[in-house]
Amino acid sequence: MQWRNWSGLESATPTRALTPRTIDEVVAAVVEARDGGGRVKMVGTGHSFTGISAPDGVMLSPTGLVGVTAVDREAMTVTAYAGTQLKHLNATLEHLGLSLHNMGDIAEQTLAGAISTGTHGTGGRVAGLAAQVVGLTLVDGAGELLTAAADENLDVLEVARVGLGALGILVTVTFRVEPLFGLEAVEQPMSWTEFQDSFDDLTRAADHVDAYWFPHTDRLLTKRNTRIPLDTVRPLSRWRGWFDDDFLQNTAFGALTAAANHAPGVIPRMNRMNARLLAPRTYSDAAHRVFTTERRVVFREMEYAVPRADGLAVLAECRRLLDASDLRISFPVELRVAPADDVPLSTAHGRDSFYLAFHTHRAMPHEDYFALMEPVLRAAGGRPHWGKVHTRTRADLEPAYERFDDFVKLRDRLDPQRVFANPYLERVLGRA
Repeated sequence: MQWRNWSGLESATPTRALTPRTIDEVVAAVVEARDGGGRVKMVGTGHSFTGISAPDGVMLSPTGLVGVTAVDREAMTVTAYAGTQLKHLNATLEHLGLSLHNMGDIAEQTLAGAISTGTHGTGGRVAGLAAQVVGLTLVDGAGELLTAAADENLDVLEVARVGLGALGILVTVTFRVEPLFGLEAVEQPMSWTEFQDSFDDLTRAADHVDAYWFPHTDRLLTKRNTRIPLDTVRPLSRWRGWFDDDFLQNTAFGALTAAANHAPGVIPRMNRMNARLLAPRTYSDAAHRVFTTERRVVFREMEYAVPRADGLAVLAECRRLLDASDLRISFPVELRVAPADDVPLSTAHGRDSFYLAFHTHRAMPHEDYFALMEPVLRAAGGRPHWGKVHTRTRADLEPAYERFDDFVKLRDRLDPQRVFANPYLERVLGRA
């Protein structure tokens, strides 16, 4: 029996696999691991590129603890089991006429995995999913079920929203929600100069902005999402949606990038051709169908958050280094921004942030590319996404977070025996 993550970068051989269907069964698994001096881990769907959820002991599957458990329309909160995938929560919320404020661009992760790794979107009042969490329950390292909310264990709630899976096994998560809303997406190709000159205006004018730079070209694709009344949305036709988002972005893109792995010299020309073929388009739909997309082409990814004010300069330096190298990169670089939040191990903690995400096809070696970019991001005060490839350790992560010590102290309190530890957590948090 072997566990492997979606990208194929991480694997582990658990000692045993269980699928708990009640919270009591989660408690029993933790108590058994604690009493036997072992480890236990709930694995999620494996969409992290790091080994953050790798089971170094007993592996718990999340599939038995799914679904919405409570809706409070007065408080505008929704509680769900932490094993629920985001795509299923979004569908349920839409049926209820509700929505999260913001989300990332994929929805395959479990709620526990998404918040524990700091999954984020772009723009808005809050970007990170964790900043929308107002309550949670977890099973700590002693096997105790602990509830954390504004009026109970607030100190745990503050820290555990991005808990890295190190503080306990999340069993429920409560999000603040809002009435379902529509988004109008305007996708527009831009030149490098136009993007650099207009980026601040773009982010001021739209609620949410993404951009994708095609390496070895002077072209980017920008996506501006603006809130509109739900009754005014105009979704793409079924045929256009299939052709653009299924065939072009998955089937054709996957085939092209896979072929380019065997002849990397064609990549700059291929990217220039793809960039020239980009055309503006406008569409609108319920928020979660505009925020998220299906990604079937398997890739590897490194993402860092740098201070918002430095983002464009950091991007320019990354381009300069790539242009001066002999590397050939077929995947776009994704660019997003996020407002500051108050979650201690969020990459946006205490500062407005600019995200740069670097990708390669799964069959293309990523090490040299990421190693070329990471020192630039680190020198800019960058914080790596916890669920994406990076080489950082506790020694250089601790200075990057003002409340890192608060996290470590809470971990010592909730999991003194390190029942939830694994090699990744030992690297980023230390072995002690």
